[in-house]
Amino acid sequence: TEEKAREYADKHGIPQSFGSYEALLASPDIDAVYIALPNALHLEWILKSLDAGKHVLCEKPLAMSAAECEEIARRADETGLKVLEGFMYRFHPRFEKLQELLAAHAVGQLTFVHVGHSFDAGGDDNIRWYTGLGGGALFDAGSYCVNVSRMVTAQEPAHVAAFGNYRDANDGGRIDTSIAGMLRFPGSATALLDTGVNLERRNFLELTGTGGRLYLNNPFGLLEEDSVLEEHHFGKDTIYHEVKGENHFVRMGEHFADSVLNGTPLRYDLTDAANNARVLEALDKAARAQEGASEPTPHPGAGPGVK
Repeated sequence: TEEKAREYADKHGIPQSFGSYEALLASPDIDAVYIALPNALHLEWILKSLDAGKHVLCEKPLAMSAAECEEIARRADETGLKVLEGFMYRFHPRFEKLQELLAAHAVGQLTFVHVGHSFDAGGDDNIRWYTGLGGGALFDAGSYCVNVSRMVTAQEPAHVAAFGNYRDANDGGRIDTSIAGMLRFPGSATALLDTGVNLERRNFLELTGTGGRLYLNNPFGLLEEDSVLEEHHFGKDTIYHEVKGENHFVRMGEHFADSVLNGTPLRYDLTDAANNARVLEALDKAARAQEGASEPTPHPGAGPGVK
């Protein structure tokens, strides 16, 4: 309501407040908006924002399909406005250092990417348990896993495989609680990803190549304190790269604002968003094809209870 918005604005020293999204978009004083609505509402409000002449920074995933991302890209081109998908982790100095090490072939030829991201979404009233709001593990936490796998390989996967665990959604249908996936990239690299929204919190990235291994703890978390990036080489002393702590949300916002105000290119474009959504769709399709399938045939050498 307008009253609640005013109360919040007064508390945080915000000069203007609005009683509805429509009123905000109608204001000539607003140049850009940040959209953090449930995933399934992103497309509608990105398009409305662009039609109102506003630049858009939107939480990941940008939309629920590659086709929706492409529709957003067309509208952004038509209006000449900026749209950025909010993968904030890409703006932390840790990933600038990681990219520097990969460019220097610190681990040789990249062979395995292993990334895990999970947390406990809580009770049944959480938006992640509603299919109509774009809930589930894959398009939420899993979008990070897919994005970072594509980023470090600088490729799009040629093949995907996935298995999932599901529960009844609050609004009908089945919704994924956790997903294990595999992405096979052209060449030598394979990404193994696991993600869940009803699990103990875990968050890691490991890159293994023919010359060594890089390990990053809590790659997607907010780390304003200093951290380390580990570099391992076949039993030699571990190299600890110290990285200065920063707020990656602030850095992302500054980057977006600079692009809006000064016309500097965005670090990644909407083609990247569409490609990420395309992989998420493929993983979702692969995992759902397995749900309800017959039990896998036991391996001839499997022991009791092993399949």
